[in-house]
Amino acid sequence: MALPKQSEDFPAWYQQVVKGAELAENSLARGSMVIRPYGYAIWEAIQAGVDRRIKATGHSNVYFPLLIPQSLLDKEADHVEGFAPQVAVVTHGGGSKLEEPLIIRPTSETIIWSTYAKWIQSYRDLPLLLNQWANVVRWEMRTRLFLRTSEFLWQEGHTAHETAPEAIEEARMILMDVYRATVEEDFAIPVLTGRKSAAERFPGAIETLAIEAMMRDGKALQAGTSHYLGQNFAKAYDVQFLGREGKQEYPFATSWGVSTRLVGGLIMAHGDDKGLRLPPKLAPFQVVIVPIYRDDAKATVMEAVYRIKQSLGDVRVKIDDREEHRPGYKFNEWELRGVPIRLEIGPRDLEAGQVMAYRRDTGEKAPIALESLSSAIAEMLTDIQKSLFQSALDFRTEHTFSPGSYDELVDLLSSVAGFVQGGWCGSPECETKVKDRTKATIRVLPLDPADREGNCIVCGSAATELATWAQSY
Repeated sequence: MALPKQSEDFPAWYQQVVKGAELAENSLARGSMVIRPYGYAIWEAIQAGVDRRIKATGHSNVYFPLLIPQSLLDKEADHVEGFAPQVAVVTHGGGSKLEEPLIIRPTSETIIWSTYAKWIQSYRDLPLLLNQWANVVRWEMRTRLFLRTSEFLWQEGHTAHETAPEAIEEARMILMDVYRATVEEDFAIPVLTGRKSAAERFPGAIETLAIEAMMRDGKALQAGTSHYLGQNFAKAYDVQFLGREGKQEYPFATSWGVSTRLVGGLIMAHGDDKGLRLPPKLAPFQVVIVPIYRDDAKATVMEAVYRIKQSLGDVRVKIDDREEHRPGYKFNEWELRGVPIRLEIGPRDLEAGQVMAYRRDTGEKAPIALESLSSAIAEMLTDIQKSLFQSALDFRTEHTFSPGSYDELVDLLSSVAGFVQGGWCGSPECETKVKDRTKATIRVLPLDPADREGNCIVCGSAATELATWAQSY
């Protein structure tokens, strides 16, 4: 299928790739989606990497209910105010009106912390390190497959700690050792790490930390967040424990999550005008083999194809032996789907003791000797993973700017140029002024604030932070 060019219509390109690669499609309820097998296989690979890293840090998986009594949500005022426009409510069940409306979870802090009140009695019960994989519902007004849907899949971690430093360290560890590591190592996407401004924090959080990735259109994507919640939820739900000094104390909390929007980020960070370019670590198929033959050579070629697949061991291989499609059609389809390596095998290749290998990331095509195929493919997959990361890093570097004036900052942000960095005085008024002029927000502030010289690029007063602005998804 012919795709729109990224440079001409990036949103249309994105929608066509999602549809053409058979990743997902809109469902009947507004804002919901059906994730198709190829898209779900990518999500399963993402899940596996995140879940492995979460468990390696000492966390356990649990599951909490989808439906939350409204009275629980009402106990945490900041949380309710932040999510109120997006909350979906069940008012009837079994043909009758419910005595109390039930909230379809937009996130689970409320029901989890009301449960923690039963589980946490002593400092010996801490830390409590739990995570769940679930679906949530947030009634979005403007939806886009994977990036923003009314229902989506995610994981949400919820931890309780004896002291504030422990909770703060937990939030940072998840951001760096789980989220940043997953996105940079598995997705091959470089990210900025940092803090959110007060205006961009999660409802009810004292501090929100985030990783931000740059997409191929210069916009930012918030790829994961980790929140230090202090004692807000513990106090709202009266969660107390007997401390080491024999006094009742409130635990300190964190919550953190990534979602299926990461699939959208994967598409937009690496894709080109031909479609997806998947990093080998997340690709459902790392190699696709396309046999090319006439009827009299079919048996010989297919015997070699199956032998080659077996020789590649743990490499995820797809054999495309569909007879209703010509090789050219298959080439285009697997390029659209982003399979890292395509192997073409015909009678002449076998006679020469080789196969033709095509790299999706660079478009390079070259023969590989059959005797060294297994090691060559392993080396090529490793190189593709590194190459995609470097390409994305180079793109981010080329699209990161440090303007010398407010007017230049506005011009850059208005044209969706990428990440724009400059001094900020910390004033909400300056932050709002930029957002109103350009639709851009502060994506991250430094993870560790430091004394800063220079002036705020917006108002000219002394700067206290280095802010990174961008338009975002």
